[in-house]
Amino acid sequence: MVLLNAKTWLDRHLSELPEWQQDAFSQFGDMIADEARMYPCIPGRQGFLSDSLRFGFAADPRSDEAIDEGATLLRQYGDCSRETGKYASLVIFFQTPDDMRNDYAVEDYEQLFWSVLSRVSAKDQLPWPGHIASDPSHHSWEFCFSGHPYFAFCGTPAHQVRKSRHTSHFLITFQPRWVFAEINDSTPFGRNMKKQIRQKLVAYDGVPAHPSLKWYGQADNLEWEQYFLRDDETVAAKCPFSSMHKKD
Repeated sequence: MVLLNAKTWLDRHLSELPEWQQDAFSQFGDMIADEARMYPCIPGRQGFLSDSLRFGFAADPRSDEAIDEGATLLRQYGDCSRETGKYASLVIFFQTPDDMRNDYAVEDYEQLFWSVLSRVSAKDQLPWPGHIASDPSHHSWEFCFSGHPYFAFCGTPAHQVRKSRHTSHFLITFQPRWVFAEINDSTPFGRNMKKQIRQKLVAYDGVPAHPSLKWYGQADNLEWEQYFLRDDETVAAKCPFSSMHKKD
């Protein structure tokens, strides 16, 4: 059975886990806690350092097993996220075999990401929240599971230009919408946070920020475009998300 783990638990028990899980968590920690080359997502870094993040491990993302595990982790997380700290997020590491590492380009991981999100959504047992649009082309749409809205972020081994999206293993993070209650365009704190993150992002990646990065809720914002950023500035013609889960 898959379980959520805190950083403190993983620090104590990491050697007991399979080698790929040790590697995934260790390299993630080295990246996000690096003081010499500070990771640009301030809330994510603070969440890691303050033990507010929760971690889970899932099988090869192409497998049905991984989808069951991802859905289970999201259900567990929805029940406890508000108890974990101000900068909460769920990080799911997926086992990433050599054939994926060697053969998958960014575009292949993009298709895989949307496949995982769609297949996990199809496992949802609760209705889509009534206040969240079910159409990804609407500015209020965002991924929801078990009644909770999330901002999803994907990292892959194939990203090279946008270094902030490069991770040793295929991973997806789910950041609860309530985390952004103060981090938005309506507060001085939120506007300042955005400015700092953008400056750090450009310095970290060495390229301009992707044009899709906007504020949730803005009339010209499509949230899904931010979930998976390509190495260039292009974006899919339409949202690839689909689900068998009944939204109405």
